[in-house]
Amino acid sequence: MNEKMKPEICRLAGVSTIALVMMTSQGPARAEDAATAPWELFRAMKSGQCEPARAQLQTSSQAGDASARVYVGLAYLLGVCESKDEKRGVQLVRDAADSGLALAQDMLAHMYATGTGVEKNLASAFKWRLKAAEQGHADAQYSVGLMFKKGEGVAMDLRQAAEWYRKAAEQGLASAQNDLGVTYSSGEGVTRDAGQAVEWYRKAAEQGLAVAQCNLAYKYSVGDGIAKNEKLAAEWYRKAAEQGDAVAQFNLGLRYSSGQGLTKDFGQAAEWYRKAAEQGYVDAQVNLGRLYDRGDGVAKDARQAVEWYRKAAEQGDALAANNLGTMYESGRGVLQDYAQALRYYTIAARAGNAWGQRNLARLLIDGLGTPVNVVQAHAWLNLAGAADRPHPDAVVERDELAKRMTPAQLAEAQRLARTWQPGQLLGVKAGKS
Repeated sequence: MNEKMKPEICRLAGVSTIALVMMTSQGPARAEDAATAPWELFRAMKSGQCEPARAQLQTSSQAGDASARVYVGLAYLLGVCESKDEKRGVQLVRDAADSGLALAQDMLAHMYATGTGVEKNLASAFKWRLKAAEQGHADAQYSVGLMFKKGEGVAMDLRQAAEWYRKAAEQGLASAQNDLGVTYSSGEGVTRDAGQAVEWYRKAAEQGLAVAQCNLAYKYSVGDGIAKNEKLAAEWYRKAAEQGDAVAQFNLGLRYSSGQGLTKDFGQAAEWYRKAAEQGYVDAQVNLGRLYDRGDGVAKDARQAVEWYRKAAEQGDALAANNLGTMYESGRGVLQDYAQALRYYTIAARAGNAWGQRNLARLLIDGLGTPVNVVQAHAWLNLAGAADRPHPDAVVERDELAKRMTPAQLAEAQRLARTWQPGQLLGVKAGKS
């Protein structure tokens, strides 16, 4: 096994559409917050049209408009058409929050959560988030759910997390819908229900949320909570991939590579693997390296294969380390170097990769890059043959090697294999390396 063939599970949205972030870029999270004169005035100020917007916003704030006060506070906090004054900005937002404006409460919570203009304090962030959430502010409800899930500013409580996700999801917040789907899929805080997971993923996916599209595609690919449908899986992966989701890009590449749900096309596989690989997605880096190694969908290029294997290996991927070891052993794309081959096979072997364990054993048997050590070689072959994904030749090679060993050597090799733990060298106790 020299490439990744299993589709990757997607993930939580896990990021709140926090008021401060939204307001300073694309607007408030809630439509009712955005559809206000103060927001329009602040947006004009952000675009450089300071007057008369600044004066009008100040006038509304002084007349008691809490929403206007929020945006005047933001202007001071960020230095938008005003001299930057964080202390004054925070006070104006706090005044609006104290008046009961959910928008301001959510913003103040964000300030405490990130340490923007105030000392970071997650307990205070939770307090203000909860105030806004209890008024029905969907973004705050979702954020409260996230804080319960992560145990930030409040004791971790997965049941409460699910309840708050639901409140926001029922208001149509796509991130909350996705994460409620994840909750049903995992059974954390609720009874596991794959059908409900699919329903919530679909709601968020149809709003265009890439991670939800990816999650829905995965459900179609494995037939969990919905009839398995590789064609629909590919369609939803494509929607997410075109938005730049690296997991979806990898999974779409995997489908082009295998022909699941669409026509096999290694050129398209390489294109999508590359998009994910350039985002640092390790499985895509491994598979792109493999395509260069074989010349599938791209011109055969051992140096490019080495480059991508190395990127993945540097992220700790065992399969990539094994593949890089084979390049050093054979001298493909790099100068032949048995010591480097030994190094990368050892990394893969310690991580439990059966191919790395078997390849390390070969070098130990032949004394390439290391002194001959048939005892350790036998132990590694034993482990490679007993792995969850065993190497097909390991058991036969182990038994052939055993014919050359003394009873004492065999006993020691078996002891080493029996006491080995993932992440360790042979004969090293846990906690040492």
